[in-house]
Amino acid sequence: MPIEQLISAHGYVVILIGTFLEGETVLVVGGFLAHRGYLELPWVIAAAFMGTLAGDQLFFFLGRKKGLQYLSKRPTWQAKAGRVSGLLHKHQLWIILGFRFLYGFRTVTPFLIGSSGFAPVRFVVLNVIGAAVWAVVFGVLGYLLGPTFELFLKETKRYELRIVLVIIMVGVAFWLVHLFMERRNRTHNKPIRPTP
Repeated sequence: MPIEQLISAHGYVVILIGTFLEGETVLVVGGFLAHRGYLELPWVIAAAFMGTLAGDQLFFFLGRKKGLQYLSKRPTWQAKAGRVSGLLHKHQLWIILGFRFLYGFRTVTPFLIGSSGFAPVRFVVLNVIGAAVWAVVFGVLGYLLGPTFELFLKETKRYELRIVLVIIMVGVAFWLVHLFMERRNRTHNKPIRPTP
């Protein structure tokens, strides 16, 4: 099956999963693919909206269930938690609406909001608004970047799929490095139990 057909057949699912896990790179690539005609921009935005909303709701309810003691198992979250908590006290509404735009804070922020006892219904409403704005902004950004790529490449048709694959691989590589560093920090920061 040609790669164009693979993208058209499975692109929305990839965007949904990618935005559930992290998001910006996958969504910008989705917007670019919509510009090239492989995907439809409204469906790219819809898939990204559902993916990011589901991921953030999951972390919110994880925070409500597990509480702050869960942070002790995640050293990389602890470093960010102090900054996020300070921002939440000062600008709660704006942080809840816009935390997706703060790179590196997307996972820990809904977790902290959930562990703070924030009302679930209110979070859902604000989260829906924030997810919709984020999906539209980054989806349209990727779509608008299409002509920019064409300015730099005279033979875009020949290279566009390679560009998309490179962008996806770079995004996946960043995500894997982030995951590896988090796990490594978690194992290095385990408390040493005294031997009896």
